[in-house]
Amino acid sequence: MSRVATIALNTFREAVRDRVLYNLIVFALLLLGTAILFSEISIGIQRLILINLGLTAVTFFGVTIAIFIGIGLVYKEMDKRTLYALLSKPVHRYEFILGKFFGLALTLLVNTLLMTLGFFAALYYVQGKFEPADGWLLAAVYFIFLQLLLATSLALLFSCFSSPALSAAFTLGLFIAGNLAADIRGLSQAVEAPWLEGATRAVYYALPNFRNFNIIASVAHSQPVPGSLLAFNTAYAALYIGLVLAASVLIFQNRDLK
Repeated sequence: MSRVATIALNTFREAVRDRVLYNLIVFALLLLGTAILFSEISIGIQRLILINLGLTAVTFFGVTIAIFIGIGLVYKEMDKRTLYALLSKPVHRYEFILGKFFGLALTLLVNTLLMTLGFFAALYYVQGKFEPADGWLLAAVYFIFLQLLLATSLALLFSCFSSPALSAAFTLGLFIAGNLAADIRGLSQAVEAPWLEGATRAVYYALPNFRNFNIIASVAHSQPVPGSLLAFNTAYAALYIGLVLAASVLIFQNRDLK
């Protein structure tokens, strides 16, 4: 675990030094500023507009960071030849994969917290106070972070055997498809052909269901988040991420690095 922690901290330091990372945060803060502007010119729906735009910005830029950095976690180490020096030491390949994942997870946690602070500062500016219903916004932010961890694990998986461009395309494609999971399930229930219904149902269960984590609309209307949903999404994310990381380790263990 000490080796995993060391790799994770080094990954975090490298991500923090990446200028693109800071640019993405700046753009996110600018978008939050735009939300404040819209709230000023929209009578009666200031809070609704700010929450929708603010949390969507946190999601968009968080996923962008996860994909942009995640796709190069393995490829960059191989390209710079630093991976060979690292693995020549008493470091197992699974420790390298886990260290990279947790390092990027820490980076995403820090950036999500920074963007969340900016979001709540904007919310306080618009409302002049915090309301009891604002507490549910933290659940939405938590679900966004789970989405980012899931996207990170997928980006890491593809980076183990593909180029950065293809890894980005695969990860983005799964993210989009995962947000359309409910539509795919509806298609499986609408078709009459048994084989097609079985195929679409299999695709639905195989895809990472990102739609379940999106509760922005409900919290924007001050609807409470059930505890069962918190527990289910946490367990679902942990299980899916664990399976993806296991697949990443298996692929990386059997990859010829010569």
